Amino acid sequence: MELTADRITKQYKNKIAVDRMSFTLTNGVTGLLGANGAGKTTLMRLLCGILIPTSGTVTCDGMDVETEEYRDILGYLPQEFGYYPEFTGRDFLLYMSALKGLPKTEAKCKTEELIALVGLREAARKKVRTYSGGMKQRLGIAQALLNNPQVLIMDEPTAGLDPQERIRFRELIAGLGRDRIVLLSTHIVSDLEHIADRLMIMKEGRLIWRGKWEAGKEDLEEFYISAIKGEQAC
Repeated sequence: MELTADRITKQYKNKIAVDRMSFTLTNGVTGLLGANGAGKTTLMRLLCGILIPTSGTVTCDGMDVETEEYRDILGYLPQEFGYYPEFTGRDFLLYMSALKGLPKTEAKCKTEELIALVGLREAARKKVRTYSGGMKQRLGIAQALLNNPQVLIMDEPTAGLDPQERIRFRELIAGLGRDRIVLLSTHIVSDLEHIADRLMIMKEGRLIWRGKWEAGKEDLEEFYISAIKGEQAC
């Protein structure tokens, strides 16, 4: 499977948030890095079909990302996802399963599987409004996985997670990336160091570096900083 961006640009009035970006994502984990305002969230929304590019195209195996067919294979965790505070964690996942069209029996099985996977079994009957920030983030990760997506796009998924939770999340993502496209944006560089097969670095709406990352050869944080400063060949 290939998710392809072909010269995509997104302009808001006088600001160009994404500037003529082209790339292809295949199975594996791709890490997306960039400072605040670099255009990462806009890019991810374009890849999800939530935003329409000003110019250029985004396709997945030839299908347009604005189609229902693509949404059926997409899992998306936005930086701030909406939840219903009076729902329990379990009820929220069952509700999201219904919105995604999962049959009731499958939805129940998948909900219980994901509750265990993200470590919310003891909190599943509690209302979401009582959850900590990290627990809400884990619930968001679970909802992104409900339809067993072949394309998984996650915007700052480790925000609010404590160090132990981040380790568990990294192990989960590494496993998911074996047979699907995973795009993961984060400001925590260390979260990508040992799980990302490839990296993309954005600056001011442009893709300034893209390539395979090999853990152990260089310090990723230093590499990232030097790329942003223009000291790396892009």
